[in-house]
Amino acid sequence: MINYWIQEDNQFVRIEKDEISLHESKRLWIDARRVSQSELESLQNEYSLDPELLMDVMDQDELSRIEQWDDYVLSIMRLPVFTPNSEVAYSTAPVGAVIFSDKIITICWTDCEVLKDLSNNRIKGLSLNDFPAFLIRILARSDIMFLRYLKEISRRVTSIQNELHEQIENAELIQLLNLEKSLTYFTTSLKANQLLLEKIRRTRILKLDSDDQEWLDDVEIDNRQAMEMADTYSSITTGVMDAFANVISNNMNVIMKKLTVISLVLMIMSFITSFWGMNIRLPWSTSTTWTGFFCISGLCILSAGVAYVIMNLKPVKKAKKTKKRKKN
Repeated sequence: MINYWIQEDNQFVRIEKDEISLHESKRLWIDARRVSQSELESLQNEYSLDPELLMDVMDQDELSRIEQWDDYVLSIMRLPVFTPNSEVAYSTAPVGAVIFSDKIITICWTDCEVLKDLSNNRIKGLSLNDFPAFLIRILARSDIMFLRYLKEISRRVTSIQNELHEQIENAELIQLLNLEKSLTYFTTSLKANQLLLEKIRRTRILKLDSDDQEWLDDVEIDNRQAMEMADTYSSITTGVMDAFANVISNNMNVIMKKLTVISLVLMIMSFITSFWGMNIRLPWSTSTTWTGFFCISGLCILSAGVAYVIMNLKPVKKAKKTKKRKKN
């Protein structure tokens, strides 16, 4: 879907494509989200975009970068995406910004909260008269969303951890694994955006004034903070996964110990019955008393008692001997 926006009284107003010619004096924002193949071809033909450019923007694994072309500047940045019904709810997506002298085109294969905030006028002080500042504001908003999603991921990890303390289930472990994937996506995207910010400052492809330079400094600080938070939460999530993996392994060892003891006790009975075989007369087979029954019952009770004692036997902890130093 392609929307066309102009700015009136510092507010974005959507117009139809046929009305663009009526607003030639105003700068235009072309918002292309969830674009189809036919819409991509329309943008390519109408604005003479390179087909490889569009292929890079639609690639889900494309990293952030900025390049100077003949008639425009291409910038690709990674923005956070929240998909509630997806297995991995928090992820990132590349957003391409094609900057002309009188218009800017943003292209994304999906939808994200940052672009929604732009079109819904939730970002104050945003102006189409300064495209470099417009691009920097998008990156600044993306850092805010990164930090917000990271806090939500941290809360979900804490909630899942509390549930695992009560009972370990596969569903909670899978949720932790998906959140760990999200943190990995966030870390990779934030590092790519950091390289983009450094390249914007170093190459001077975008002409930045003093206000833009200050905004760029603030965005770099927020981006570094988001990177540190993502690394911290990723380490915490990995530690939680390892801890519960050790708990599961320990529980398995306890169960295997009990099964081994039971098999050893049953092996004694199997040894006795197999020793006599089928062709040897068993003891007390001709006796009319209950001697054999009581002997066998006593052996079973004794074996059960031995098994109970072994399974409940706790290792004896050796007391540490402390040596007292004699005072001279």
